[in-house]
Amino acid sequence: MLDWNKVMHYAVKGNPAPTQRIEKSEEEWRELLTDEEFRITRLKGTERAFTGEHCTSYTSGVYQCTCCKTPLFDSSIKFDSSSGWPSFTQPITENAVKYTKDTSHGMIRVEILCNSCDAHLGHIFPDGPAPSGLRFCVNSLSIQLEDNHE
Repeated sequence: MLDWNKVMHYAVKGNPAPTQRIEKSEEEWRELLTDEEFRITRLKGTERAFTGEHCTSYTSGVYQCTCCKTPLFDSSIKFDSSSGWPSFTQPITENAVKYTKDTSHGMIRVEILCNSCDAHLGHIFPDGPAPSGLRFCVNSLSIQLEDNHE
């Protein structure tokens, strides 16, 4: 199970290799994404709290990267953090998410990205529920739900 110590190790020492790498030019991403998806995933933007479609949805399924469709989080580990963004306790696989030190906005945080295409997902914090204690705080527009009931 991933924990805060391992997250910090990855953020400082390097991340596990992704299952696949997806490289596209900025122009190619702009053609594939809406303006708002591009702003969030490629320019490291943030949605306003409590506005994303996945914030209060608990439909069963797998959340994939909006950009490259890589599976990132399973709905079974989603929880209500009351933060205003979808929150998860673990990635679907340990190498699905990339962790980088983020010193923007005058603070030190750990940014989370899709490990396959480097799409900005959000940030991770050590204030989640047991047993991991992790809270992956994710922008709704950076993920898409692949519903298990289709």
